[in-house]
Amino acid sequence: MRYFYLAAVVLLLSCTGKKYKNPHVAIQTKFGDIEVELFPENAPKSVAAFLSYVDSGYYKDASFYRALNDDNQPTGNASTALLQGGIWKTKPTMNISGIPHETTLQTKLTHKNGTISLARQAPGTAGSEFFICIGDQKGFDYGGSNNPDGQGYAAFGQVVKGMSLVQKFYAQPTNDDMLQQPVAILNIVRL
Repeated sequence: MRYFYLAAVVLLLSCTGKKYKNPHVAIQTKFGDIEVELFPENAPKSVAAFLSYVDSGYYKDASFYRALNDDNQPTGNASTALLQGGIWKTKPTMNISGIPHETTLQTKLTHKNGTISLARQAPGTAGSEFFICIGDQKGFDYGGSNNPDGQGYAAFGQVVKGMSLVQKFYAQPTNDDMLQQPVAILNIVRL
């Protein structure tokens, strides 16, 4: 009988661990973690590339370095709000690019508050840099007005915990659209 109870406790403990339908990652900062759920069924190429960078350790010692707000929009673009991060500011020589572009028309994901998406220039040039939407950003979706080519950006996940940290980092003072004091990303790890 004693072994039955022990087996029941072990079974119960094994069932209480975090198990997710989709992969989750933690963006680790000294202020706390931002947990992001990724959607590989919707955006398989974007998620696979992002997770390969996570698994390779590229995001160790990265940063949040850019915040677009009402006061610092690029000329000619519709007003947007985002917090951008990656390795560009801390590891500029590590140029990673070339992820095939997955539009929101293809993925059925939209740029709503807390969406994580790949930064890019032309379609197919996205790499390690990503941004998190502050509020709903329809201009980043396919056909939106924030990209002259109309292809939008490649949304691939959603912040599920820590949006208050994203807001805190976003609210930091900027020089033009760059944070005066970038926020260190200690690492991004799978959960």
